[in-house]
Amino acid sequence: MSLYDQIEEAASAIRARWKHAPAAGIILGTGLGKFAEDVQVDVTIPYGEIPHFPDSTAPTHKGQLVCGTLGGKKVAVMEGRFHFYEGYTMQQVTFPVRVMKALGASALVVTNACGGMNPQWGRGEIMLIEDHINLLGDNPLIGPNDDRLGDRFPDMCNCYDRELLKLGRLIAMQEQIVCHQGVFVAVSGPNLETRAEYRFLRTIGADVVGMSTVPEVIVAVHARMRVLGLSVITDVCLPDALEPVSIPDIIATANEAEKKVRVLIRRVVAEL
Repeated sequence: MSLYDQIEEAASAIRARWKHAPAAGIILGTGLGKFAEDVQVDVTIPYGEIPHFPDSTAPTHKGQLVCGTLGGKKVAVMEGRFHFYEGYTMQQVTFPVRVMKALGASALVVTNACGGMNPQWGRGEIMLIEDHINLLGDNPLIGPNDDRLGDRFPDMCNCYDRELLKLGRLIAMQEQIVCHQGVFVAVSGPNLETRAEYRFLRTIGADVVGMSTVPEVIVAVHARMRVLGLSVITDVCLPDALEPVSIPDIIATANEAEKKVRVLIRRVVAEL
């Protein structure tokens, strides 16, 4: 079965339980699962009941699609994403983005927990992603291109929508939320980085580092979706003052910052 047919089969299974076309798809990162509490839920569908969806194995990722209303708009929210480090192919990692587009979503809001390398930024603060660097060693668009899904060579110069970035900054200012704007670099993980790797990543222009987001954004741009990306800085990764960090600490920091993320996303979605 072709990728296009798999997408249509998954979308049909969701439409059988939820008849609406979402204005946006939302992907929740590590420690941000409670965001779904803001959604007026129509239906919650476990990934195992959607054809061709993988299983989510990362900590705090519930593995279900929450469909409902947020900020007066219909949304499809992924409580749990898929990562390259889980052993999935890039097509599997990005498959839900294709399905959300097939359901009618014209925008994608993607969140993540990340390590902060900009020395002027602190734990628990938010960064709007203005650009990214792909160091995953793979790309979800490698292979035959299906023109029904997008063009062979999508342009990435404005992969993060400039108007949504502007809106995000404005809302953050109005809500008095500390919110930066910078460059996200994606690495495969699952180990955290060495001192030398953090130094290298900072040198090439990255402000934060994580293990997700970039594949989904590439596919969203390929599918002609507008993208807003938000990173929660869960640990500070300065190579000359590096301390060991635990995953529970990262999750706790993301949990604390989630309240600010919820406000930002809810108001952005309301403006779509």
